[in-house]
Amino acid sequence: MKEIVIDFGGITNDNVEQLRIINSTSLPIAYADGFYKDVVKAKNETLNKYAYHNGFVIGAICCRVQDDSKIYIMTLGVLPSYRGRNVGTKLVQSVLDYANTEEAQKEGIQEIALHVQINNEDAIKFYERLGFQKGDMVENYYKRIDPPHCYILRKEL
Repeated sequence: MKEIVIDFGGITNDNVEQLRIINSTSLPIAYADGFYKDVVKAKNETLNKYAYHNGFVIGAICCRVQDDSKIYIMTLGVLPSYRGRNVGTKLVQSVLDYANTEEAQKEGIQEIALHVQINNEDAIKFYERLGFQKGDMVENYYKRIDPPHCYILRKEL
């Protein structure tokens, strides 16, 4: 498929329902209202953002900085018809770019991490192409999906 031009934009109270749509069509987990409220409250366009193509939301990434000097990718989703066009790569790369800034280094950011369901081979390969390494398996991480186990994927900076 052909790569497309995307723009980034912030997640706000006015457009947060778009995030719910992206997540529900891309991820096997339904996120509670509190997740969406926390993303909006964070007001962090560096780590929580949409990918737009021709003015339409086609993907999103949501991250948080954890106390242990890491950026944790909570969600990454791209609408099915836009997959394979480097949208997810550009969203993750935008977070990697931030992690290499002076600001992030002042925060002590040393790693980016996430969890991936053990049978999601496409996602595991995607992150490995971006330099993430598959780590430990966590049993029974997920509560309402089968299998409930996941791998931790990490990229040291």
